[in-house]
Amino acid sequence: MAMFGSCRLLATASHHPALAAAAISARASSVWSHVEMGPPDPILGVTEAFKRDNNPKKMNLGVGAYRDDSGKPFVLNSVRKAESQIAAKKMDKEYLPIGGLADFTKACAELALGNNSEVIRSGRYITVQTISGTGSLRVGANFLQRFYKNSREVYLPKPSWGNHTPIFRDAGIEVKSYRYYDPKTCGFDFAGAMEDISKLPEQAIILFHACAHNPTGVDPKPEEWKEIAAVVKQRNLFPFFDMAYQGFASGDADRDAWAMRYFVDQGANLVLSQSFAKNMGMYGERVGGFTVICSDADEAKRVESQLKILIRPMYSNPPLNGARIAATIMNTPELRKEWLEEVKQMANRIISMREQLVSNLKKEGSIHNWQHIIDQIGMFCFTGLKQEQVERLTKEFSIYMTKDGRISVAGVTSSNVGYLAHGIHKVSK
Repeated sequence: MAMFGSCRLLATASHHPALAAAAISARASSVWSHVEMGPPDPILGVTEAFKRDNNPKKMNLGVGAYRDDSGKPFVLNSVRKAESQIAAKKMDKEYLPIGGLADFTKACAELALGNNSEVIRSGRYITVQTISGTGSLRVGANFLQRFYKNSREVYLPKPSWGNHTPIFRDAGIEVKSYRYYDPKTCGFDFAGAMEDISKLPEQAIILFHACAHNPTGVDPKPEEWKEIAAVVKQRNLFPFFDMAYQGFASGDADRDAWAMRYFVDQGANLVLSQSFAKNMGMYGERVGGFTVICSDADEAKRVESQLKILIRPMYSNPPLNGARIAATIMNTPELRKEWLEEVKQMANRIISMREQLVSNLKKEGSIHNWQHIIDQIGMFCFTGLKQEQVERLTKEFSIYMTKDGRISVAGVTSSNVGYLAHGIHKVSK
């Protein structure tokens, strides 16, 4: 009754000045009066500012979604064909099981681990369908919080994807970090990473980006991955791999999964999050998977039972349509072939834009070494630009990116790469 009363007071306060004090008092005692305004999302903030800009040359390099060379959203032909095949079957829209679509989860695991993986052959794994990569990470974090008794700490690379910290923190796991990116070289801080990882508490959880590190685009080389794996094994650390860009990074799905598979070959019973947003262009379908590698098939069954118990009150079961599309593509040989070719084309366009940006910077007369733009991989690039340079790019050229100088290379096209190079040169010379 008090809440309705306070609403009436607020509604009539402007007509009855004598009631103003009472209205303010009622507002102060509201159930939600202690709720503070949260900070805006840094990526969405960039997009909103971009939308308000009237400059015809404006560029939005903040959004982490692929664009074609015209700057338009891109739907894969293989996805369109799979949708047509599904529509022709006139299937029902019933609930999926808690663990998701079986045809999808099996194909999801095989894509990650390889068809000939011993783990697949022996059945000592469980993959559940999740609400894309974010949902996969949250299911994984909650599972570890409940059942991984050896540590309550996760170590993230510094920096890491912005959502990693709240996902693990909100699941009740303490978030710490290890050195990863070297701003002086705009590359991988191998020595710093090795030193930090070698000092982590035994059995702590350590998160790795399987490929195309977000936000830096910096990945360890295979020989560096091998040394990291050796230290992880020596310290008995627990690896959590996040693989959001398989195939999209290099254009080769097997190559992009190499590091994670190497850890498995070294005996790591790791956990893995996968997303099909980037590599199938199905951002809005929210298709993902969470995999736990176990000691044997019996252990996998017990883990599966607990994952279902965890998922049931969280979101009950995952979405159907995207999983059907992904499963149809991965399980239909001609569609799978076309999909992998399309993924390679997307990856190659990103790689080409990196090369063209560096070439145009040289044409502008820049004397800086921009090789790191080519050396980095995947959708994102840490340009090395300082915050004041980023602010100048936005103010003077209407080029929008996050304050740390990260750009989404997908937003760069053949028609605007010269303009971007010109702007970067002007603020960095």
